[in-house]
This record gives sequence, C-alpha cells and structure tokens, in this order.
Amino acid sequence: MKKTTLAAAALAAAAVLVAPASASATTTATATTAGSATRPLELRNGLTLNLPSGWKVSGKGDWIQVVTGACANPRGGYGHSECDSFSILGPDAIKIGNEVFNPYTAKRPFYPATDVQPCPHNRKWGQVLGGAAVKGLRQVGPGHKAHYREWKAKCISYSGGTVKSRYVQREWYLPQSKILIVDRWNTPGLPGVLKRAVWR
Repeated sequence: MKKTTLAAAALAAAAVLVAPASASATTTATATTAGSATRPLELRNGLTLNLPSGWKVSGKGDWIQVVTGACANPRGGYGHSECDSFSILGPDAIKIGNEVFNPYTAKRPFYPATDVQPCPHNRKWGQVLGGAAVKGLRQVGPGHKAHYREWKAKCISYSGGTVKSRYVQREWYLPQSKILIVDRWNTPGLPGVLKRAVWR
C-alpha cells in the first residue's frame, strides 16, 4: 500500500478559510485567566481559536498550518515532515482529502495522496494509516460538536517495511462549517483550545 506526494494542484487550493482580519488578529496577544498569552485566529463561519502566543500560523486559504514546536520547514505546508504542527483545512482541502483525492467524510483518515507519504516525524520513513482507535464527538466551542477520530498510524522503512515508530492522527471535523483539523503530533493543549473556541 503505497502513498507519497500531495498533488501540486491540491496545495494551490485557495478558498478562504482565514478571514482577512486574522493576520492582524494573530499578532495581538491577550492575557488569559491562567496567565499565559493567547492570540486569536479567526476562521471561516465565525470560528475563532485563541492560540498560545508561541504557536505560529502559516499558509492561507484552505491549507493553514499552525506550528507548535520545532520545525524543519515552517512554510512547507501539509505533508511536510519534521514539523511539530497541526493543520486547519477548509472546503478545497476536504474535497480532495480521502485517498486518491476523493472527498473526505470522516469514514477514513485525511490522506490526500496516492503514494506513501513521508512519516511526519522522520522523512526517511514512510507513513501508513490504519483503522480508527477512537470515534466520537468532541466540543469545539459552545453549541458545536465535531466528528472526532484517532487513527492508528505507523512509520515504516522504505526498504523492507520495518516499523520504526507509531503515532496517532487526530481529526476534528465540522461538516456544516466545512472545517477539518488534523493533528499528527499529539499537540499538547489542542483539545482545550478547540473546546474553548468562540463562535460569533
């Protein structure tokens, strides 16, 4: 089962996910009751995420990447390896988010590719996604629940297929708002950020 590269056309998807005001909003830090600073990121359909101030937003349109730690290529976008991050995806990404570029539905993991993609943690290995270990609903701000999935994944050697590491791909899908959040790094604090999201 082989799968590797995102189509260039897919990466060029341009429907608006981030509102024009979000660029300035992400530069304004505000204090929270816990004492840590956050920056608002305004998304489509009135959703705002208050991100920790150390997280950096890159990308645009329907392919947003939020870098949360060490990153070999912060502007690499979805599918690039060795970048602690999660992705916020909109309609154009969702439209080609299943294997062989079929629409994403939450019945299978987000995998917009036809070949083996590089492992997110080490580009020398390939990525293989398996079944969902967890399925359910998760709160994303008041009055909104996302389809939540935890897909089992492993990184394998290209020569011989030896398993090198394992991880979980977490996904939050809001089908009416057409927002999908994909986390392949078990980002600490992300479920809380989503639970405390604000809708206008």
